[in-house]
Amino acid sequence: MGGAGQIDRTTSNNANTGVYCTFIIFGVLGGAIVNLLGIRWTIFVSGLTYALYSSSYISYNHTGSGTFTIATGPILGIGAGILWSAQGMVMMSYPVESQKGKYISIFWVIFNLGGVIGGIVPFVVNYSQGKGNIATPLPDSCYTAFVCLQALGSMSALCLAPPQRVIRDDGSHVVLMRYTNARYELMEVLKLFVNPWILLLIPISLASNFFYTYQYGPYNGALFTLRTRGLNSMLYWAAQMAAAYAISFLHDRESLSRKHRGLLSLGLMAVLCNAMWALTMVMQLRYTRGANDEHPSNDYPGGLIDLTEPGRAVGPILLYIYMGAVDAHVQSFAYWLIGTMTNDSQLLARYAGFYKGIQSLGATIAWQLDAQNVSLMGQVIVNWVLLVFALPFTYYLTSRIKDHADESIEQPADDWLMRADGSKSDFI
Repeated sequence: MGGAGQIDRTTSNNANTGVYCTFIIFGVLGGAIVNLLGIRWTIFVSGLTYALYSSSYISYNHTGSGTFTIATGPILGIGAGILWSAQGMVMMSYPVESQKGKYISIFWVIFNLGGVIGGIVPFVVNYSQGKGNIATPLPDSCYTAFVCLQALGSMSALCLAPPQRVIRDDGSHVVLMRYTNARYELMEVLKLFVNPWILLLIPISLASNFFYTYQYGPYNGALFTLRTRGLNSMLYWAAQMAAAYAISFLHDRESLSRKHRGLLSLGLMAVLCNAMWALTMVMQLRYTRGANDEHPSNDYPGGLIDLTEPGRAVGPILLYIYMGAVDAHVQSFAYWLIGTMTNDSQLLARYAGFYKGIQSLGATIAWQLDAQNVSLMGQVIVNWVLLVFALPFTYYLTSRIKDHADESIEQPADDWLMRADGSKSDFI
């Protein structure tokens, strides 16, 4: 929606900085926490932090103070880091190798369905306001709907089957270590920082969430009326659903080797991303700041864009839809690439956490660039440069993909596999 539904993006930018600062830490540590505590309760508790964050904007609407919202940001970052590690582990370790693209697309469709609903709510609530209105903050009713949906989603995590009960389509079990503990998990997390294959993921990880700040705020949040922002959000996430589903066919095409599939997907991603930023730069040349608290009328030619003005709205809306489709390709490819490294659930929990932690580092920088009023054209350039910088590293990693991942893992020492009473223990 841009600015979390607010006109002044300062509070949401600062809150998001807090989100991603703690997300960095708990993304990296999230895999270890999930391995120790299991997926159901970690997802349940982590999901509730989203509801807390959304509820803070109800307070903001009434008090005008961003203190509570900014304070909930770091709490959300803790929950998000753990939750995304858990979902990454499930998404990449549960399927057989020939279906990883399919499982990633299923998750991405379900995940972005929430975004579609999040766009429908403000669109419906604000549709009657008309195009001549000055953009206004999202009302309490929208935030209340978000809180209810997020709380319901959190509770649904308790219905998940634990990994040790999951049997793949080919009859194999999800690979699990027999037992783990905090010392072993900490050592395994530290090893990630000296693993050359994981380090090669850093550039694409940094770039893959960096652009959200610009797309949500200076583009969608600054150029459109509130109801059109809701429509854009709905279409953006719907495009993600369609694109994730489409690219899954390439990622799972067994007539090609996994390396060839990866290289084709990376090449397509490079073309689509460069085209996206070229079109975005052309669009950005038409305005300098968009709407903000000091200039709510916008400096884009003709003022805020409304959906009832097809001559002005079609191009910018289509570009935003295209942004969503490209994002789905980037995220799906990154997860698929990580999933080619191993099939082991515990390793993938750590890999997913590391990926999200580095993503969050990039997002933290991006949110502060906007909060510190870095020019919008400057933000476009930084995003484009990051993408180009990431491509050769990602190409090298993709070119080393094997047709089958090695499922064997290094087991901890035998004394780490013992309960306090001296008996052996299966990991739960």
